[in-house]
Amino acid sequence: GCGPFCKPHAKFCHHLQNYKMASRVASQIAAKPVVARTNANNKASGLKAARSAFAAPMQAKSVRMATRSRAQAVTMASAVEFDSKIFTKEAVNMAGETEYIVRGGRDLFPKLKEAFKGIKKVGVIGWGSQGPAQAQNMRDSIEAAGLDITMRIGLREGSASVAEAEACGFKGAIGDVFDVIAESDLVMLLISDGAQALLYPRILAAMKPGATLGLSHGFLLGIMKNDGAAFREDINVVLVAPKGMGPSVRRLYEQGKEVNGAGINASFAVHQDYTGDATEIALGWSVALGSPFSFATTLEMEYRSDIYGERGILLGGVHGIVESLYTRYTTQLGMSKEEAFKNTVECITGPITKIISSKGIDAVYKSLSAEDQKIFMEAYQASYIPAKDILMECYEDVHSGAELRSVTDAVARFDKYPMEKIDQTEMWVVGKEVRAKRVEEEIPMNPFTAGVYVAMMVAQIDVLREKGHSYSEVCNESIIEAVDSLNPYMHARGVAFMVDNCSHTARLGSRKWAPRFHYNLMQRAYTAIDAGVTVDPEMESAFLNNPVHKAMATCASLRPSVDISVGAEGGKSTAGGARDY
Repeated sequence: GCGPFCKPHAKFCHHLQNYKMASRVASQIAAKPVVARTNANNKASGLKAARSAFAAPMQAKSVRMATRSRAQAVTMASAVEFDSKIFTKEAVNMAGETEYIVRGGRDLFPKLKEAFKGIKKVGVIGWGSQGPAQAQNMRDSIEAAGLDITMRIGLREGSASVAEAEACGFKGAIGDVFDVIAESDLVMLLISDGAQALLYPRILAAMKPGATLGLSHGFLLGIMKNDGAAFREDINVVLVAPKGMGPSVRRLYEQGKEVNGAGINASFAVHQDYTGDATEIALGWSVALGSPFSFATTLEMEYRSDIYGERGILLGGVHGIVESLYTRYTTQLGMSKEEAFKNTVECITGPITKIISSKGIDAVYKSLSAEDQKIFMEAYQASYIPAKDILMECYEDVHSGAELRSVTDAVARFDKYPMEKIDQTEMWVVGKEVRAKRVEEEIPMNPFTAGVYVAMMVAQIDVLREKGHSYSEVCNESIIEAVDSLNPYMHARGVAFMVDNCSHTARLGSRKWAPRFHYNLMQRAYTAIDAGVTVDPEMESAFLNNPVHKAMATCASLRPSVDISVGAEGGKSTAGGARDY
């Protein structure tokens, strides 16, 4: 273990600090039993009352927690202010809170000339999930705007991605990573989070003064905070973070050539504005990617919500849900394997996703019969707290930096313990057969599955609101990205096609947290159902009156009605739906 002084960090080791704190807490705890024993006879009635309080029904606790979550959230979130002389800043009402956005669209491409006036060379570093999409979108937008800007792709020597980049039209425009960084006015840093953590000192050193470092994830800030490091003061640092995986960003941009504005929403942030025009550069970048609307955030709030979200309902959470429900339906309810898959994965990626995408979360409940609404609410009520328990832990692990260290540690072990495929179990083999015979109109709407899925989605939303995130961030990270970007990929080809089209950080997080959700749902939620949980009207009211439904309606009004088209094993598959809030 470490000594009292950690030389690599030149500061007192956290182990010593924790030891001192633990000693103080232990001393306090040790004193309490003496007091308790001394006064036991006089306080018997109080202890009895306390036991009674602890034994209160879990469902009542769920209602109180859900209600309290909303009350706390209303006062904590605040809009991020920004100003632009080029793009129109628009105020929008998000469930009673004023936030500011910039709408996108191909009709804004002429403004890119002014937004990028100081940029002659753009370097795209990396070719992972986001690299191919952002490089091609930026190139196509620059060409459409008639700009004299050159683009180069920075890849390491011998990279297998060289051939892929050349196939996408960048032949002759590929160079060494650090050479491209050194010559670029805008560096779009899209290498993996693990590589950023390892290479950022060299990357920052290579940049020329006055250049702009462009991030699509705030992960690097979290790593630098852990390391006690800071960005160079003579560069801009901005973020543009599309709320969807790279393939979705590219596919919807291509569809946007036919329907103006089609694309994936993005958040943007200006962490450091050395040249005075960093906001214009960030907004120009977002417009060039095809974002229907861009909303302001900070690097820290972005990485908290993003890393947390992909471990929750976006990837890990939904994986845990469908695996647990498949087990329940086949082993306890006697469903065939095919029917169980239809009532879990197909149900979520089909009708549930379409309804949420087109009409909102609460519309799933409202679409059901009275009898099915009761089943929905029983599942919702039983699942909300078990899901929120894990989600809160996950958020706090991200916030503290522990989850970020987990990612970098895992990446360092890749040579010995690489990520394996996650779709080799029985249900995913069955799923391939089900998809081959799929008739979209015949996919069942299972109210129990819907209740569990919506409970986790709302629990994720409530955690973000309690932690001070804006409704724009909440809706995009927990709802829109799920139904308009990610679920369509699972619908097309299964869970691996969805998860493994994402970043290393997302893939690792999904694999780590999915089993946690699976366990809590099996051990706590479903056992509560089997024990005869009854629907509490307050829980139903708390769900139906959650302000997120109004915020989501506003978000829905800001993007075109374009469904992403994803290639399935046997052709094309679409998910989501034209919004009609």
